[in-house]
Amino acid sequence: MDSINKNQPEENHKDLQGKAAISRIQEMIKSAPSCFFCTARAAAGSIGARPMSVQEVDDEGNLWFLSASDSHKNQELARDPSVKLFFQRSDHSGFLELIGRATVSTDKAKIKELWEPLLKTWFTDGVDDARITAIKVAPSEGYYWDNKHGNAVAGVKMLIGAVLGKTLDDSIEGKLKV
Repeated sequence: MDSINKNQPEENHKDLQGKAAISRIQEMIKSAPSCFFCTARAAAGSIGARPMSVQEVDDEGNLWFLSASDSHKNQELARDPSVKLFFQRSDHSGFLELIGRATVSTDKAKIKELWEPLLKTWFTDGVDDARITAIKVAPSEGYYWDNKHGNAVAGVKMLIGAVLGKTLDDSIEGKLKV
């Protein structure tokens, strides 16, 4: 790997797959549930990217969102279900990119399971609003960048590295295969 990573005195690259990848996704999204939800083909009036909140990450690694049936996003997904999701937990760590396919559903049981009262801001008729859809994103792959021991330890390592003139940043990154 030709990059700054070759200057690291400790391992900082770990690819994850299957259950380990799903666990990483669940853990990162638990502390950063908002993302930029990007569709492959923008509708008129849309650039194909918008902030969205994940309502749930299930045991198979699927991400669930609620959306309006008449939104640009739903129109775009009808033409092409390919999506990219971008998450950021903090200024310096907890970055996640996921690539997957979205499925839009009107399953009332799933919508009720995902419902929170604050959503009435967008769905004024409440959980029974006729416009609500559930979007399931099944990620196939992704990439993460994080630190191993939290921001405090990472900060101390960076300070020590600056004093010593060494690359010490507590980082970890790798591919995700779900």
